[in-house]
Amino acid sequence: MTATDRFHESDPTGFITLERFAAATRFNRWMFNTIRPYCKGHVLEVGSGIGNISELFLEHGFSLTASDLRDTYCEYLRKRLGQLPGLKDVISVDLEAPYITTQCPQLLGQFDTVVALNVIEHIENDGLALANCWQLLKPGGNLVMLVPAYQALYNKFDEELGHFRRYSARTQRLLLRQSGYEVAHQQYFNLAGIFGWMVNGQLLKKRLIPRKQLMLFDKLMPVIRLADILSFRAFGLSTIAIGRKPL
Repeated sequence: MTATDRFHESDPTGFITLERFAAATRFNRWMFNTIRPYCKGHVLEVGSGIGNISELFLEHGFSLTASDLRDTYCEYLRKRLGQLPGLKDVISVDLEAPYITTQCPQLLGQFDTVVALNVIEHIENDGLALANCWQLLKPGGNLVMLVPAYQALYNKFDEELGHFRRYSARTQRLLLRQSGYEVAHQQYFNLAGIFGWMVNGQLLKKRLIPRKQLMLFDKLMPVIRLADILSFRAFGLSTIAIGRKPL
């Protein structure tokens, strides 16, 4: 089975997780506002899922091309976002495509920003994924990359969501540099989330993030955000890096 075949199958765990996070509106806005300063011009969001962050890009006036590998998600995105101003297109993009230059020539060098939030960890050949993002970016464009942090935290949640790995700031930075990017910014994100991830995924072996816990987490967002500020964003459940394609 190819990677494309695997990703076009049904995704019940992923879909339920995305639906639960759709209700975590404070968390989604926090994530969006964290990456927003590094997004410019025409944005390609890869792995848009059901549009939880896509909608925020459009709400804030960005020109957005949303994308996903699964046809079912692309259709969902067209229905959810199709009438919103700023949406340029909804397309299917495979970051693991070995010959993206010939498979998607119309997309090469078309985007000022490529956003990959919780996407690269799903791709076995992450170096190829970053090389394909490079091909899609204009010179001087930014790759906004958020991935789960710390391999030691890999647990049942990661397995169910189809994660191949987790990253440290060092391994994320090294991957970007090996792929030719300049690292313009890096930080950890969501320190408080580590506790819930460990308890539910490692100790209790749960398959899904509990809905009630996620809603409580969302209500406590002022405290959650404060934890990141007080820790100087030196630790977190995720790590964010901005890779810049040189001019």
